Amino acid sequence: MLRSIEVDYRFPPGIDPERQGKVIAIGQTAGTWDARFQHREEVMRSHLGEVINIQTDNQKYSIVTIAFPEANVENDIPSLLTMIFGKYSMAGSGKVIAVRLGENYGKRPKLGITGIRDRLEVPKRPLIMAIFKPALGLSAADHADILEQVAFAGLDLIKDDEILPDLPTAPTLERLKACRGVLDRVRTETGRNVLYAVNITGSAITLIEKARTLVKAGANALLLNVLTYGFSVLEAIASDPEINVPIFVHPAFAGSLCASPDHGLAYSVVLGTLMAHAGADAVLYPAHYGSLPFDPTEEAKIRDTLRSRNIFPVPSAGIHAGIIPQVLADYGNDVILNAGTGIMDHPDGPAAGVQTFKEVIMDNL
Repeated sequence: MLRSIEVDYRFPPGIDPERQGKVIAIGQTAGTWDARFQHREEVMRSHLGEVINIQTDNQKYSIVTIAFPEANVENDIPSLLTMIFGKYSMAGSGKVIAVRLGENYGKRPKLGITGIRDRLEVPKRPLIMAIFKPALGLSAADHADILEQVAFAGLDLIKDDEILPDLPTAPTLERLKACRGVLDRVRTETGRNVLYAVNITGSAITLIEKARTLVKAGANALLLNVLTYGFSVLEAIASDPEINVPIFVHPAFAGSLCASPDHGLAYSVVLGTLMAHAGADAVLYPAHYGSLPFDPTEEAKIRDTLRSRNIFPVPSAGIHAGIIPQVLADYGNDVILNAGTGIMDHPDGPAAGVQTFKEVIMDNL
């Protein structure tokens, strides 16, 4: 078990890795002190970071590993990010490419892979998720009508689009009320459960209470844009005993943190390590064979990190029936196939889109 937090930083050629490593190890921890604090020196030294390794890769980039005392943070993601990359993130080139945390750091999912499967009563096969489309402009009744088509066709999960907040055209509680009736009928008539991940939005003052209200009103899953609302919101929702439903987290805004090759944090850090230690039950992210450019190596790291903590990987963005065989070859059964237009824009309607996904999955099991 790690006694410290280890972080790998990658620096491009031309940057002195030893110097930059020391700047981070000292500047992002206790800093320097003079004789006035000699009586506290032993304590302050215990808070210093330490450069423990420097390597050069085949592209002449330097990889610097720094060990940070876990005592410097609060077992959460916000204080961790502030320590490992807070002020230094404004210092120029340098990218966090890996963070290694102890097993007990942060939070584990309430439900995760095993809990979501239990609630759906689907023990083994890949799961199918759809997205309400169009994203905006639908009424609550429109949402219920779409849900009825796909849920009775055999869909496992559906979610709001991440850009749909609590709007007057389809207020969140009204959407939930309309869709809850469909979910109940599906259970009564087919014996199946379907999860609807309702997008949780609003101010920090109201978000937790809003999540509780949605669960009391029948929400059986939640969707959260973690990177815009904050990791502390995810941690708070995941910790609340009244919010006993799976939390699906969306990668919106991740590109602003991760896309630069020489700055920010790697996608595998943000969508893998950090989400895995913040309480997510399932994490959405782009699939490299989808509609957004994505590095397959980073995708594999995200998948493996999430699964190591019983969290469902949800490859997304451009998933359609034609690429399901490749997805299943890469992921096996513990995956949620998340499709928007890949299901909703089927020429014979959304129900046919679900049926096509089911047929392709069965042919490839």
